[in-house]
Amino acid sequence: MKIKVLGVFGSEGQGQRPSAFLVNDHVLVDAGSVPGALNVEEQREIEHALLSHAHLDHIAGLAYLTDTLAITAARGPVLATSIAPVVDDLRTHAFNDHLWPDFSTIPTPKTAILRYRTLADEVESRVAELWVTPIRVDHTVEAVGFLIHDGETGFLYSGDTGPTERIWQAARGLKGLKAVIVETAFPNRLDGLAQASKHLTPAMLSREMKKMPSDLPLWIYHIKPHFFEETTEELQKIDPARIHILEQGKTYTL
Repeated sequence: MKIKVLGVFGSEGQGQRPSAFLVNDHVLVDAGSVPGALNVEEQREIEHALLSHAHLDHIAGLAYLTDTLAITAARGPVLATSIAPVVDDLRTHAFNDHLWPDFSTIPTPKTAILRYRTLADEVESRVAELWVTPIRVDHTVEAVGFLIHDGETGFLYSGDTGPTERIWQAARGLKGLKAVIVETAFPNRLDGLAQASKHLTPAMLSREMKKMPSDLPLWIYHIKPHFFEETTEELQKIDPARIHILEQGKTYTL
């Protein structure tokens, strides 16, 4: 399984793209930045977009991807996939012909560029060649993380979350997990902001690590660009052998 990091930040800065990962060339895991990281042919290979929640820094790239597909003779639609509340948020607040065109009807309802798929909470489903289980996390809106595997190896993706429980419980004892991709948005001095927005700081992550499988490497994403160096320094003091900051543009192989 290969994971290409299209965007790794918790917002946008110069050369810093919002969170998006491409698994095995065909499946997005969140879509904060897509066209800014992939050429048109690479975009046309995307078949599925697993979305943790509907905040802009996780779906803006999907909006521009649908635009690209609509004007370049797409091979097929992209399937926006999540739990029902997230799919409802996309329909109601994003692809609604006000904020962005409703690409689920473009060019026609039968040949639409965008389609939706709803997954059941904590039920494993087939997505392309992968198996995916959405698990609720604690964010300011309805949100999930994902357990993703191909039958042999896999990873856990936290999505955006503050301190949480269920996703770590679900990960314990699972065979084949090779990494945890986990958010850490703010430095420790912004603990109040992190709590209000339901994100993690390095100190919070340190406490969350006690709930996780203890032998898995932690791949960090979603650091706010303004605080990248400060947050990175604090993370590296926790467990430098286990904690790794993901690199934008790099492809990781499990």
